[in-house]
Amino acid sequence: MHFSPAPLHIPDGFLSIIVSIICWVITIITVGIAISKTNKALGEKQVPLMGVMAAFIFAAQMINFPVAGGTSGHLLGGALAAIVLGPWGGMLVMTAVVAVQGLLFQDGGLLVMGANILNMGLVTAAIGYGLYRSAAGRSKVVKLSVAGVAAWLSVMAGALFTALQLWLSGTSQLGIVIPAMLGIHALIGLGEAFITVAALSFILQVRPDLLGEGSESAKGGRGWILAGGLIALAVVLISPLASGDPDGLERVAINMGFIDAGLDASYQVIPDYTLPFLGETALSTIVAGVIGIFVVGAVVVLIGRGMRAKA
Repeated sequence: MHFSPAPLHIPDGFLSIIVSIICWVITIITVGIAISKTNKALGEKQVPLMGVMAAFIFAAQMINFPVAGGTSGHLLGGALAAIVLGPWGGMLVMTAVVAVQGLLFQDGGLLVMGANILNMGLVTAAIGYGLYRSAAGRSKVVKLSVAGVAAWLSVMAGALFTALQLWLSGTSQLGIVIPAMLGIHALIGLGEAFITVAALSFILQVRPDLLGEGSESAKGGRGWILAGGLIALAVVLISPLASGDPDGLERVAINMGFIDAGLDASYQVIPDYTLPFLGETALSTIVAGVIGIFVVGAVVVLIGRGMRAKA
């Protein structure tokens, strides 16, 4: 059965059960550590900031941009989330985004959700934050340059992990899938770098404290939260203009002949970001996106407040 994955959103059927279980174990352990680490420094005013970041990343992932050869890509956002929220907070935000995409929008399989969270959220956040922090105390230009490189490398790392999982699952040959995945995602990573640098440049102008030392505990004021929510909403409004070309993983799967290994979701809620009663229309995509940003934002805020209550 044919399934069209978004960039690095692996559908069920691409990975073996053993590889999927291993990824779930790694993801559960890492997310558990992230919850523990975040809980120690999480203040009440940081919770809404995490919710807004989750909403923005969800919205931005709906905008596919063309790269080359009839292929498209979109922001992953792991590096951006980690740079602003710290590595552990960034991982939790990305976990929520990927989980909502899979559970509500059938974007990525359920059995392989652990792999999707690992590749798109945990690895990208760790790489992005680690490299960015190496520029601590440096000039704005250096910080933004390092952030751009970190964002690009985070996409490459996620693509590499995905390629290795496909190989370990017997879906594709190692010597073929790695060059294919890294080649196309090297281009997608340029878009990631551009968007990340643009977002951080804006933040440095209006809230530089969010990117300073100890930024993990920086607070988001009401005006900042409102502005972030409006930006996420604005991004959703232009989502119908996104490129319809096959994206990174889908293009590789088509070219290498394993696209039909992907399985359709066992159930549907808002499949492919389309409300069934509105059909495949621009309005349907916009309404689905609005639902998505509110759901993922609310999920993150509720989780954050739950963590605060137990602290």
